[in-house]
Amino acid sequence: MGRQHSATEASDMTTAIYTHPDCGRHDMGDWHPESPARLQAIADQLILAQINDLLEHRQGPPAPVAALERVHSKGAIAVVRDNVPKAEGEYYPLDGDTLLNAHSWNAALAAAGAALAATDAVIDGEIENAFCAIRPPGHHARPTESMGFCLFNNVAVAARHALDARGLERVAIIDFDVHHGNGTADAFARDPRVLMVSFFQHPFYPYTEPEPYTDHRVNVPVPARSAGDVVRQLVLEHWLPALHRQRPQMLFISAGFDAHREDDVGGMGLVEADYAWITRQMMAVARQYAGGRIVSCLEGGYKLSALGRSAAAHVKALAELD
Repeated sequence: MGRQHSATEASDMTTAIYTHPDCGRHDMGDWHPESPARLQAIADQLILAQINDLLEHRQGPPAPVAALERVHSKGAIAVVRDNVPKAEGEYYPLDGDTLLNAHSWNAALAAAGAALAATDAVIDGEIENAFCAIRPPGHHARPTESMGFCLFNNVAVAARHALDARGLERVAIIDFDVHHGNGTADAFARDPRVLMVSFFQHPFYPYTEPEPYTDHRVNVPVPARSAGDVVRQLVLEHWLPALHRQRPQMLFISAGFDAHREDDVGGMGLVEADYAWITRQMMAVARQYAGGRIVSCLEGGYKLSALGRSAAAHVKALAELD
């Protein structure tokens, strides 16, 4: 176990891991790939990679509802809050693959709260960057509805906090999940302060149609079986020019690892070295324009071994231990 610190304690480290026990209590059934075992797989690989003790381990308080309301409608929040089952072993379906159990509300608040706490710590200069090992994931959660394993949009809540509560003027959201971050795109569709760059397998869930690239939207569809060479080229040709034009004051990463070649939920061909390479490219942008400020939040990744190895490679790059 790495060193434990309170959220207010100053740090001489640059990278922190944020998580919360409640994130492991949200459960959608033994059949479901978005399982509590995902967080344990990441924790195990950080130990195996011999970097766990070099990181700072933190947890933040639950997200206040007011922070969620910067992104989500009151109705969308109420649907989650008011339908949590009271008994263990019971589930309430929000859609065919997004379910609530007795702990889901607390888990959702803990996940968003970790992203908020990490954002504050990075802005306050306590740490340079952070990885939030949290669930449920968030990037499919739209302003008006939960969907696609996601209850609230953790990255969007954190980015809006950085802008509206902490006074930043420009941020970027980088999404390398195999699925399009439709909830994030919806949340910032009319907000020029936010640049979103991503790739996503197409056609694939959530079956978002490709959109024109704009100054604030560079979401690149790629066909199934695309591997690291394709992704690296699109980062160089599409993402980086957009990021340099925008000059973000902070970067947020939707870190989904289901584009890994071993992950059969998706159909792409990335490996750990690709995630590390993308991370280093984003760190260079953050150093140039944002004082190194990055908050990364776990999204997808369902083949446990590949997820753990990929997340460890990502964190190793954030902490400059690779």
